[in-house]
Amino acid sequence: MGAEEQGESYVRTREIRFRGPHREPDQARAAALLLAGCEGVREVRPITPECLQVSYDLRHTCLETLERRVADHGLHLDGSLLTRLKRALWYYSDETVRAGLGCERGRANCTERVFVQQYRRQRHGCRDSRPEHWRRYL
Repeated sequence: MGAEEQGESYVRTREIRFRGPHREPDQARAAALLLAGCEGVREVRPITPECLQVSYDLRHTCLETLERRVADHGLHLDGSLLTRLKRALWYYSDETVRAGLGCERGRANCTERVFVQQYRRQRHGCRDSRPEHWRRYL
């Protein structure tokens, strides 16, 4: 698998749903403008005034962070049972993949840690074969 294909496996496309009443009749469009410049966001597309489709790279951000940013700006996220169940599943899925990459919860950008972890897994001659206590001693 090439580097480009591997990078695409960390891209997720999800929906963010909104619920009124709100002073902004097209909350999806307002959220799209807000998220368009965020790190890790690949594409943002309002589907309806209450539904936004967002594609993002898990190595840089997660759905929970994006939704928190939208909610912090006063937009109302949908709180229906089905939406909350989907949201919980997506949060868990994102968190599990990011934990496997070495990202800490709450840390937005973990790209550096991902590359460090990949470097440590590769076989190369840059490793010190001495035990840890000997490395500190000498």
